[in-house]
Parts: sequence; structure tokens; C-alpha cells
Amino acid sequence: MNEYSVAMLALEVKSRDAKESAEVLREQGIVPAVYYGPKEGTTPISINAQKLEHLWKEAGETTIITLKGVGEDKDTLIHDAQFHPVTGKLLHVDFYVLEKGKKVKIKVPLEFTGVAPAEKSGNIVVKALYEIEIEVASQELPHNLPVDISSLVNVGDHVVAKDIKLPPSATLIEHPDEIVVSVKEFKEEPVEIAPAPETVIIGEEKAEGEVPGETTTVPAPAKTEKAKKE
Repeated sequence: MNEYSVAMLALEVKSRDAKESAEVLREQGIVPAVYYGPKEGTTPISINAQKLEHLWKEAGETTIITLKGVGEDKDTLIHDAQFHPVTGKLLHVDFYVLEKGKKVKIKVPLEFTGVAPAEKSGNIVVKALYEIEIEVASQELPHNLPVDISSLVNVGDHVVAKDIKLPPSATLIEHPDEIVVSVKEFKEEPVEIAPAPETVIIGEEKAEGEVPGETTTVPAPAKTEKAKKE
């Protein structure tokens, strides 16, 4: 077994009737799922919810899962997963069946390792990509790809996609010169202090022509002719 050999996980599944209520199955602790592939029609299956959730935490979307219990064993990848928006529980899973002897095209997560000296000198390490697309033999499909950032010393230093070490059978699909991580100079942005807003006291608005600091007296209304006679 070389450094890129993959430990496959096994999962017991059962065939199910597509007309069965998904809600009823979930109440029984079962997750409805399907598998399909280039040479496999879409086939509904059911899986024990606890076993599936445990496997999901271990496998994710880049580990081969062997489905057992539906005829010939099928090597698959989790192609899609739906979760409950509140509880986070798995509601439905799609498994993609791999063709024997065929490479698989997949986006593999990157794992950043090491410490960049550039950070110790006060600069910023900017991660631009968190996964890259490769085509690889299923038996060498990596769970993730390590990216060593300990070589990043000065501003402008960077790692591009073609610098990442791949399994022997892998072909890089990502653009080879795509920047994965780089060093930027740290610049402290000047803090702009906004002018304090003018305080307006309700009921004491300035009359037109009033000089600040002076008091404006509003004259009493003039008496009418009738009032003068009285």
C-alpha cells in the first residue's frame, strides 16, 4: 500500500420501493437514498440513519464507499446529501457508482500544513483556493491534498496549483498557474473619524435670521379693530 492507497468504507443498504413515504422511513430511523452511475440506472435504497451519519462524518464526499446488500458490491462516492435545516440530520443521499478501471474527476479539499514565516514577520497569508479539481484512479483517490505553506517567507511568495503533489495516476484539471495561497503586505488602514452630528433640541429650532446665542422673541399677535374699541 503506497501513500496514496485508499482505505474504502463499507455500508450495508437495502432495496426499497420508490413509492414508500420518505417521512415514514425517517420516523423509523431510516434514510432514503439512491445510487446511479454511467452503467447503473437510478435505484432507490434505504440505509440505517445512525450508521449513515457515522460514516458521513468519516467519509465526506471524497472517500470511496462500498455499498453492500444490493447484488454485486458497488464502489461509490457520495454525490449529493440533503440535510434538515434545523436539526442538521441527513434527509437523503445520492451515491455515484464508479466504473471499474475508469478514472474519476473530482474536486479534492486542500489541507494547509506548516507555518508561514511571512506571518511571523507581520504579513498576511491569503488562501485563495480550498479545493482543486483532479482526475484520478479510484484506488488512489485522496481524502485531501496537503499544501505546505512553510516556504512562504516574503511578500509575493505563493503556491500555485501545479506545485501541489498529486497521486501518480492523477491529472490536474485546475489551471496549473491558479494561485492557491500567497503572501500580501499588511497595511493598516487609516481610521476615519466621522464628524459629530449636529445636536438639534426639539422645540428650540432657530428662527430665520437668528444669531446663535441670542434669544428671539416672538411678538404677540396684533389686536383687531374690535378689540381696540373694547
